[in-house]
Amino acid sequence: MSPVMAAVAALARFDLRRFLVGGLLWLPVSVLPLGGGLILREVFDEIAARHVPLLLCAAFVGVELVRGLTVVIAWTYGDYWWDAAATLVRANALRSVLAGEGRVPGSPGEALARLRDDVRDLVELVDEAVPLAGAALFSAAALGVMASVDPLVTLALVLPMIAVGVASRVLSRTIRRLHRRTRRLGAAVTAHLGEIFAGVLAIKTAGAEEAVLERLHRHNGLRREAAVRDRLASDLLSTVTGATAEVGIGLVLLLAAPAMRRGEFTVGDLALFTTYAGWLTALPRTVGVILARLPQAAVSVERLRELTGPGEDPCRDSGVWFVREHPPAPVPPRGEPLRVLRAEGLAAGHGLHGVDLELRRGTFTVVTGAVGAGKTTLLRVLLGLEPTGSGTITWNGEPVADPGSFMVPGRVAYAGQVPRLFSATLRENLLLGLPGHALERAVRLAAFERDLAAMPDGLDTVVGSRGVRLSGGQAQRVTAARALVREPDLLVVDDLSSALDVETERLLWDRVGGVTTLLVVSHRPAVLERADQIVVLDRGRAVGRGSLAGLLATCPELRRLQSPGSLDGEPR
Repeated sequence: MSPVMAAVAALARFDLRRFLVGGLLWLPVSVLPLGGGLILREVFDEIAARHVPLLLCAAFVGVELVRGLTVVIAWTYGDYWWDAAATLVRANALRSVLAGEGRVPGSPGEALARLRDDVRDLVELVDEAVPLAGAALFSAAALGVMASVDPLVTLALVLPMIAVGVASRVLSRTIRRLHRRTRRLGAAVTAHLGEIFAGVLAIKTAGAEEAVLERLHRHNGLRREAAVRDRLASDLLSTVTGATAEVGIGLVLLLAAPAMRRGEFTVGDLALFTTYAGWLTALPRTVGVILARLPQAAVSVERLRELTGPGEDPCRDSGVWFVREHPPAPVPPRGEPLRVLRAEGLAAGHGLHGVDLELRRGTFTVVTGAVGAGKTTLLRVLLGLEPTGSGTITWNGEPVADPGSFMVPGRVAYAGQVPRLFSATLRENLLLGLPGHALERAVRLAAFERDLAAMPDGLDTVVGSRGVRLSGGQAQRVTAARALVREPDLLVVDDLSSALDVETERLLWDRVGGVTTLLVVSHRPAVLERADQIVVLDRGRAVGRGSLAGLLATCPELRRLQSPGSLDGEPR
């Protein structure tokens, strides 16, 4: 089975009951015109016989009213499945990225474009299966009725529609190529807009507004040109499909005229054929839409699989919560408390080469090294945020097969090098949806209680985009508190105290060092002096391990980093 068909089947299966019920609700919308056509035939035959068919007219109006009501019900019911299917795919992609199994290609803007546009293309393809079933059922029944009236006229109506399949096959490769280019250029526009909003201050400082807008216009021009070509190819296919219906109706009129003169084809039969001819276009139109969407969906599945990573199915049923009530709060994975964490021979790409690490409960371990030494890479590989080239990780002697799903809050918490805060309140930034029973403790451990007391709104203070209303040191301590509120066995920190004054830094490490196991990236002497163990990295390899005093005597790389005037001590 091709990837796109496998994705279609998975999305149809994840809520099969609702998908099938929605399909059954749409069937009358397609099938009721069968009755409408038969009633119209009787109406026109009665009128030709100079009778007034009031009852038949009332029946026809009743059929159309029932059909309209069915459309409303089916649309309302089917909307839930559509939104749920799109949410499922987006949630799977985000879960893979957050667990380190997937990757963000190029830029966050590119990822957002995939989550928006590619998900929509895929779900719409699956959704087209519902009208396809109804159109096929109507066509089979209508052709049977029409063939019983006049087989030759019926054949003349069907033949032009076969051309739709041929045209769709010819255009599918072109549509796929144009659609891929449109998606790529659309993502470039989204990415550039994201960069503009993120760097407003830098743009204004440099006086680069005109240059930035010119670049945006250039991106938009390329995207517009590609979108027009993509739409032109899709509309060309739709036009060919619609033209077949008009040609079919014309052939019906040409062939029916002699039969009507001979009395073999009544006015009612003509009304039946022309009515059915209009509805029969639904099948080639739907087939045409599906054939046009197939290459587009193939591009979308390919791009979504790049986002979720190898071996991950973006359409798998992963238990996303869809009901109105809030789901129960997640229970952080605890398991056996940390006694010892060992990593042996960790390697990743060109940035890490066979590094060993041992962390015992309650200890303070510092990783240090020059710029590009692999410090941040080591942390990210250990946490499963980057793929491991080789090496093993064990927790209390038990192998950790998937660090991305094992090294998570409850067991491990991570405070990154750059604070990542949302334009929300402090409370929301600290909890991120978790219960707040450990909030006050986390604020105190992060040495943030005095700053919080000085804020009029307290925890309800809105920090602004990326924490712009906080100082650098405050943003770092909020990041620390967010990690500590998870009450981890192991706290992993990437140069957390770079923006702190000496007194605040001392207070922070005094409080945090006594409650959890610490793995810290830092080059600051105050942190190195506290460490139970220091690991020195140089070009991705461990070149020293031990206490500060011992390493200053035996490790030339650490002596160089700590020498006055060294410029290599900045962390990466």
